[in-house]
Amino acid sequence: MDVYEAVTSRRAVRAFTDRPVPREVLERVLSAAAWSPSASNLQPWRAYVLTGEPLAELKKRAGERLAAGDPWDEREYETYPPVLKSPYREHRFAFGQEHYGALGIARDDLEARQRAASANWDCYGAPAALFCYIDRDLGLPQWSDLGMYLQTVMLLLRAEGLHSCPQMAWSMYRKTVAEVVSPPDELILFCGMSIGFEDPTASYIRTGRAPLDETVTFVEG
Repeated sequence: MDVYEAVTSRRAVRAFTDRPVPREVLERVLSAAAWSPSASNLQPWRAYVLTGEPLAELKKRAGERLAAGDPWDEREYETYPPVLKSPYREHRFAFGQEHYGALGIARDDLEARQRAASANWDCYGAPAALFCYIDRDLGLPQWSDLGMYLQTVMLLLRAEGLHSCPQMAWSMYRKTVAEVVSPPDELILFCGMSIGFEDPTASYIRTGRAPLDETVTFVEG
């Protein structure tokens, strides 16, 4: 698989089979991803990879929290501005329509939306999950390094025939994740990432992208 194919075939998969992901594949991917760009080579990412019983335990604890109606943990970073301006507001609205529309869920059916969102805590059935942390003393440039690292991981997973789904939702269950992975206090959980083989029987709709001239300006001589 070439780079272009990896980029264009990567998407957030929300239905996985239970086929195990070999440890050697995960090690190969994460070893190569360590070469991701990093300002002054700080390499700010700290990843925890869960499979088998530890992942099953995390899913169990998260499911118990959900069933008990426990409130979400307070996030340690802001995911979106309080007011999204155009065109970002429209992009987000369109995503919601496409995503829930593909599941046959009406926009005003909040209960059905919550049931669909609850699949986050099962990692959409994935047999492996990565949880990415960053030191709370680092700044915005290092957070951008985190994004480049995670993108590299996802593209390398595609090269291995695997899919993934990055999930910032796990930051709202960060205390439950910490119970299983025991991170140092100085780390903040940025996101989780479900990893595995896509379930080919699940239906989905591919979300679109803005046209090039909306996001790119060529300044030429």
